[in-house]
Amino acid sequence: VQLVESGGGLVQAGGSLRLSCAASGGISMINAMAWYRQAPGNQRELVATITTGGRTNYADSVRGRFTISRDNAKNVVYLQANSLKPEDTAVYYCNADILTVTLSYRNYWGKGTSVTVSS
Repeated sequence: VQLVESGGGLVQAGGSLRLSCAASGGISMINAMAWYRQAPGNQRELVATITTGGRTNYADSVRGRFTISRDNAKNVVYLQANSLKPEDTAVYYCNADILTVTLSYRNYWGKGTSVTVSS
């Protein structure tokens, strides 16, 4: 199983980015999916989560600015990040609970995509 993020980059404050994360490789079912981020010198923190049914939850710091969504048919999760602030600068990681075709169920991480917001 692989989780591959894309869509990061450099953006000015107030701008927007859309992050994507595609899961592939022997997947039977994906349960919860999430985005985390880690800024330099900080611990990794939860940004947003989404269940299979589409229920979402957000960190207070991003609520109202970020939107998490998923395409269950494509095994993809998205993070639409609007009104970006310099403090949103971080490496953003995709996370998912996945059942494989070999009936192994565990949590997976992507390698991350870097987001830099300039002031």
